[in-house]
Amino acid sequence: QVQLVESGGGLVQAGGSLRLSCASSGRSISGYASGWFRQAPGKEREFVAQITWSGHYTYYKYYADSVKDRFTISVDNAKNTVYLQMNSLKPEDTAVYYCAASSTVVPGTLNELAEYYYWGQGTQVTVSS
Repeated sequence: QVQLVESGGGLVQAGGSLRLSCASSGRSISGYASGWFRQAPGKEREFVAQITWSGHYTYYKYYADSVKDRFTISVDNAKNTVYLQMNSLKPEDTAVYYCAASSTVVPGTLNELAEYYYWGQGTQVTVSS
């Protein structure tokens, strides 16, 4: 059974940085889409970023417009871990961040909640102004 465990959340001032980690167990992350979503209080869960290993050291990445050029998603296949490096954080980035993984090998962009089957428990990120 696939399990995802997030870590790295915390409290940071605006303009600061955090790196989230998502450790996966139960299967290799290679070939499957790994995504980050977030949910702010009173709001729906929204897509943040996706990464899929496409083979031959090629990765497909996709970002929400709101985080493009500030956040970077990456993987360490050896550690079976996905990372989300968050720079230039803003108060509106405050949310619970969730790691997710697809159940099948699907190419292209996966930015909808329903396209992900496995979910982590979430980690809180709070950005103070």
